[in-house]
Amino acid sequence: MKDVMELKELVELIRTVTNMYQHGWDERNGGNVSVLLDAAELAEYLDLSRVHRTIPTGFSAPELEGKCFLVTGTGKYFKNVQYEPCKNLGIVRLADGGQSAELLWGLSDGGRFTSEFPAHMMSHVARLRVDPENRVVMHCHPANLLAMTYVHDLDERAFTRTLWQMCTECVIVFPEGVNVLPWMLCGTNEIGEATAQKMATARLVVWAQHGIYGAGRDLDETFGLIETAEKAAEIYMKIAHLPRVNTISDEALRQLAAHFGVKAREGYLQ
Repeated sequence: MKDVMELKELVELIRTVTNMYQHGWDERNGGNVSVLLDAAELAEYLDLSRVHRTIPTGFSAPELEGKCFLVTGTGKYFKNVQYEPCKNLGIVRLADGGQSAELLWGLSDGGRFTSEFPAHMMSHVARLRVDPENRVVMHCHPANLLAMTYVHDLDERAFTRTLWQMCTECVIVFPEGVNVLPWMLCGTNEIGEATAQKMATARLVVWAQHGIYGAGRDLDETFGLIETAEKAAEIYMKIAHLPRVNTISDEALRQLAAHFGVKAREGYLQ
C-alpha cells in the first residue's frame, strides 16, 4: 500500500493551507477546507475497511453517502498543518445518509472535523449538481473582502459589478459573479443551507462581516478564485473614498467576456 502522505490531494492541501495562512486569510484557527476524494484511488493509500471512529455530523446529505473527504479539523491552526498533518487534518467517509462520518485517517489527537462541516457538505451537494467536477470547498477570512462588506451595498449585482470594475481579470475568473449572505450565526445548519442555496448560481459566496466561501474543481482553481476577488476588494478599499475618474466600462467587460469565451451573469451588465 502506498504512503498516504504521498496522496496528491493531501500534499496539495498542506501547501494550500500554508499559503492561505501566509496570505493572512486564516488567523488563529479561522478557515476550513474540504476536498472530495476518489474512493478507488484512496484505497491505494488506506485500508477503507478500517474505521478509527464514527463522528455524528448533525445533518443529512444522502447524495454524499459513501463519499470520502479530506477536511481540516476544528480548532486547528493552519500554520501547524505542515508540521503535524495527521493531527490537523482528517479523511472521513460519510455514512447513514450523511448523518455520520467515519474517520479513516488523521485527527489523531481525538479532534473533529471543522465546525463548518455542514456548510461544506451542503455546498458540495449544490456544486456537484452544477458541475460534477467541482471537488473543493474553501472558507477563509480575506481582510479586504471582509472590510468591503462594512462599507458597500450587499446587493449581489452591485457587489459583483464593483469587483468586476476593479481588475480586468475578474469578469474572466468569476463571470457568474459573487453571491452575498448577510451576517448569520456560523457553524449552524442554517448558514450551511443558505450558503448551499447561493452556491447553486456562483462559486463564490461572501459571508458579510465574516469571510468568503469558494468552490472549484481543484485547490488551485478555488484558491485563485478567492485570490482574485480579494485583490479586487483590496483595490476598492484603497479608492472607495476617492472620486473615481476612470473605470472598466460595461462595454469593456463585454469585450473581455467575448474575447475569453465566458458569459457574464445575465442582467449584471448595463
